[in-house]
Amino acid sequence: MSPDNQIVFEDVSKFYGDVLGVNRVHLSIPPGITTLVGPNGSGKTTLMNLMTGLVRPTSGRVRILGMSPSEPERLFRVLGYCTQFDSFPKGLTGHDFLYTTLRLHGKGRAEAQQLTMKALERVSMTEAAGRRVASYSKGMRQRIKLAHAICHQPTVLVLDEPLNGLDPMARAEAIALFRALAGEGLHVIISSHILHEVDRISDQVVLLSNGYVVAEGQIQAVRGEMHQEHPLQILVRCTQPGLLAARLFAQDHVAEVKMHNDRQGLLVSTRDPDLFYELLNQMVLDGSVEVSSVAPADDDVHSVYEYLIGSEGGAA
Repeated sequence: MSPDNQIVFEDVSKFYGDVLGVNRVHLSIPPGITTLVGPNGSGKTTLMNLMTGLVRPTSGRVRILGMSPSEPERLFRVLGYCTQFDSFPKGLTGHDFLYTTLRLHGKGRAEAQQLTMKALERVSMTEAAGRRVASYSKGMRQRIKLAHAICHQPTVLVLDEPLNGLDPMARAEAIALFRALAGEGLHVIISSHILHEVDRISDQVVLLSNGYVVAEGQIQAVRGEMHQEHPLQILVRCTQPGLLAARLFAQDHVAEVKMHNDRQGLLVSTRDPDLFYELLNQMVLDGSVEVSSVAPADDDVHSVYEYLIGSEGGAA
């Protein structure tokens, strides 16, 4: 893929005096939803601020679709940024907040009005558009900030903790919007410390700890690289679990097998999931066992992050 269609970090470090923000970051982020994952202080916001030009790297280079973040007038024609902090001009309604921004972008009155109403509709804020932003709830302020980020129809969206303060229905609507925007070819960069949500929304993840990128890519691919050191755990509900366990104990790739308390299934730890599934399929086909469900027990962002921080925590 051309660098002109990616967000690229080339050996980027950022220090705030003696305090590390991020260190030696190499990333190439394609279109789709990319989630930056890590606890507070891991470097997520620093990466976003580097993307948007709010801070400059101490060393290395950042390119956004071939552009430097040090060219804000060019950059912010294609980039929308939603910070985790509230900051609104006093006295403006939700409608005026967006409309004024679009006029400052150089849009004519008719086009600015059209884009304002489209953005308000996409975040379900049309009915509240005439109210002052100061009167909005936390969730409404979060949605109007999102509308502000998308109203000029950017191709890159940088969203810092965009789901904070949203009720479950609003969160589901926001996630659906992110997916729709990604489907339109946008780069949607999201930060999150709520790991169970990441699996629902991400095409790829960047896992951060203490300013270092500890892993990146599709979560299944990241997990696949860890099988030798951290065998994949798979839950199997089946008939004849004892027979399945006996066959599995004879396999070199199986690290552990545990019987469920009700003796209706197994928890299997394997260094080679493909071989495990091949054996299981053979036993189903020859009638040795009947399987009611099979599911990875730890093939998610939370488990992968815990594994990585457990092994990488001393790196920073």
